[in-house]
Amino acid sequence: MARHTLADQFVEVLLQAGVERVYGVAGDSLNPLVDAIRRTDGIEWTHVHNEEGAAFAASAEAQLTGRLAVCAGSCGPGNTHLVQGLYDAKRTGAPVLAIASHIPTGQIGTEYHQETHPEKLFADIAGYCELVSQADQMPRLARIAIRHALGSPGVSVLVLPGDVAGRATVHPTGPAAPHIAPGTVVPDERTVQLLADALNAARKPVLFCGLGARDARAEVLELAGTLKAPVGHSLRGKEWIQYDNPYDVGMMGLLGYGACYEAVHEADLLLLLGTDFPYDTFLPQAHTVQIDRDATRLGRRTPLELGVHGDVRATLRAVLPLVRANDSARFLHKTLHAHERALTKVVDAYTHDVEHLRPIHPEYAARLLDEAAADDAVFTFDTGMNTVWAARYLTPNGRRRFVGSFNHGTMANALPHAVGAAFALPGRQVVSLSGDGGLAMLLGELVTVRQHDLNVKTVVFDNSALGMVKLEMMVEGMPSYGTDHTRVDFAAVARGIGIPSVRVEDPADVGRALAETLAAPGPGLVDLVTDPDALSIPSHIDAEQVRGFALAATRTVLEGGVGTMLDLARANIRNIPRP
Repeated sequence: MARHTLADQFVEVLLQAGVERVYGVAGDSLNPLVDAIRRTDGIEWTHVHNEEGAAFAASAEAQLTGRLAVCAGSCGPGNTHLVQGLYDAKRTGAPVLAIASHIPTGQIGTEYHQETHPEKLFADIAGYCELVSQADQMPRLARIAIRHALGSPGVSVLVLPGDVAGRATVHPTGPAAPHIAPGTVVPDERTVQLLADALNAARKPVLFCGLGARDARAEVLELAGTLKAPVGHSLRGKEWIQYDNPYDVGMMGLLGYGACYEAVHEADLLLLLGTDFPYDTFLPQAHTVQIDRDATRLGRRTPLELGVHGDVRATLRAVLPLVRANDSARFLHKTLHAHERALTKVVDAYTHDVEHLRPIHPEYAARLLDEAAADDAVFTFDTGMNTVWAARYLTPNGRRRFVGSFNHGTMANALPHAVGAAFALPGRQVVSLSGDGGLAMLLGELVTVRQHDLNVKTVVFDNSALGMVKLEMMVEGMPSYGTDHTRVDFAAVARGIGIPSVRVEDPADVGRALAETLAAPGPGLVDLVTDPDALSIPSHIDAEQVRGFALAATRTVLEGGVGTMLDLARANIRNIPRP
């Protein structure tokens, strides 16, 4: 009978935690763990082609399921490759456990082959990072790491030398620990009353929602209706709050559209709901109340008149009975009209008569993708202009999901995120909006998609340039330099890997190519040759306003919204009571 090793025990603990797979690249010090997974039913080793991709995939799985996801990297370079994806998981708040294997314990400190110091390497990433140096530290350390990852939520790292992984176990694994659901944070009665007083005193309130409001949609809309308050959202709040929202005024920030910015700055009370919105220059820095379950986030972006420590849903349920109806809808009606005008303006500017223009306008292609994709599609998107297209053209409906590198803002995340999404939700259509720059950076993950026959549709917005970087240089008055690259036929590359692919240069062919690729089972790739100059700065922006990318991008390129959101905006104007 085979000896029961620490690696076997570790795998047992992962199974007890509900882990179904470990993403990684096998090799060297990691091999005892990989072999233990091979010999264990109910868990699989998911071979990717870069450990960075493994961490991104685990991050996406954790975000979409809310459960622990696991990735692994071998000693030295395998560990360092993990860093990028784990930073993304950390800043997204995804519960991820990373297994960083290490060189033999007797060689640590000798500048041995591939030696790094993982505890230092991951110190800024992991809320919990510990070295397993003795067999009797298990299974306790594994369970501590798992609870840290789920409790934060965030990243935990266990450093596991290969020789330790192969040692015989000392302690029995024991039964699985009981599942502990996250608790609900409810503010005290005095704070609830102070919140009610602030809301009742406001004549022009605005609600601004982030991811923390995801479970409070009904309460947010009830409060908005009572207060006659416009409702804006961050990018991470969009999929939960924007759809079928009669009070919607769009999004604020670098990718903002509609009347959200103006509403926030005209309001006499801004209520931040479950958002750690990082761009403080967009906030009015006054008359603000914030509700968040994480007390450390209160007031770190803007001065507060009141900070409320509590879950958004529980807090709103507590305060709603104390809130009086606003007797005037004048501010709401004015803001909804401004929102509709902003959307109409940008629709006319970016989607009128572009179906005949070559190269393909990316806005037009994104709009067609939104129409062709399934109602429950999972979209992943690269940082840069593809995030712009996702923010402005993909329509949420309560069933679609959106995954991006929202806070870390790294390139090349879309495809490996799609890998994790496809494993997490195997029955769903997964669409990766990939930039040509991002796809080129982690091109090997196309091999992962083909190897596992994943239902991932990669839509490449191929302008042979780093589009967002070009824009950054442009608004700073610099000539574009170092941002263009040789045109690549990504469809031909994908076909070489074995993925059905099509390259599209004529805008008349975009709709058909997307529809056919999305309808086919298994992997697929559409390489859209798009216009690198589709985005330009209007002449009304003066030099004083162009003082940095954030302001310039918001005011010149990303102002306004598009697609079916315009229909919603027009419907909202018809339905809102007149003052």
